[in-house]
Amino acid sequence: MSETPLPPRPEYHPGSAQPRLNRPVHERYPQIRSTSGYADPRIRHTGPGPGAGTEQEPERSSRLNARLALALTVVIGQLWALTVTVNEWMKGNTGTAWWGAGFLILSFLVVIGLWLLDPKDR
Repeated sequence: MSETPLPPRPEYHPGSAQPRLNRPVHERYPQIRSTSGYADPRIRHTGPGPGAGTEQEPERSSRLNARLALALTVVIGQLWALTVTVNEWMKGNTGTAWWGAGFLILSFLVVIGLWLLDPKDR
């Protein structure tokens, strides 16, 4: 089976076939001026001012960070306890496994308590 040759690519010419599109930018878009952005009277708000992105309520931020750190600590403890509890259950030490299950339930209640601590932050 022989392959048919591809037709030659057209020669590249910069610009457009429509002369009106080849005009300079300031002629194509007269509404864009060299002063657009800083001296244009149509621009009323230039965006966020100085200090944008900084924390406006540092107390709230520190509270949320502390609660996040506590919650992460509890979650890590729960993962560790779950590992220990499952290992003990698989070994047949059901008494130790039930203590581990109790710890997991208590840890879950601590996380719920942290969540209920400050309802206005949600």
